[in-house]
Amino acid sequence: MLVSGREDSIRIIGYSPEYAGDFARLNYQWIEHYFRIEEEDRAALDHPEAYAIAPGGEIFFVLQGDRVLGTVALVPKDLKADGSFLKFELAKMAVDPAFQGQGIGKDLLDHAIAYARRRGVGQIVLSTNDVLAPALKVYGNAGFVAKPAPQDERYERSNLFMQLDL
Repeated sequence: MLVSGREDSIRIIGYSPEYAGDFARLNYQWIEHYFRIEEEDRAALDHPEAYAIAPGGEIFFVLQGDRVLGTVALVPKDLKADGSFLKFELAKMAVDPAFQGQGIGKDLLDHAIAYARRRGVGQIVLSTNDVLAPALKVYGNAGFVAKPAPQDERYERSNLFMQLDL
């Protein structure tokens, strides 16, 4: 899918194993910059297919030519009786630092939300940290709201839960 309104041939694609290394690279980069790598990070980033694809989710990549500029995963949560999902967790969203501030994160998030809607999912949730101000702004502008929730035990760094009802 070409990103609308852009003249620099940026497109968003679904998961392809050839970009698994970029999924890991971009996410390890921001996590190490702000926090420390945790076991859940390693499981997700070193094994993206098992983390998101095999359970029925998706990982998106923003490409300019063959260069990956950003990525995000939608991980299915709460299986319904018919085999569909009640919600997705938005996870491991990253944009190459050289391309931040250009709307790529917004385009990526809009694409993920549209995908979830097409799949009939009623909600997208995420765990984050309040020091990630630019990401929080993107989430808020997309309609995510902070909700009280217990600590996400998977991550020491998680101090904020957000939700988007579709």
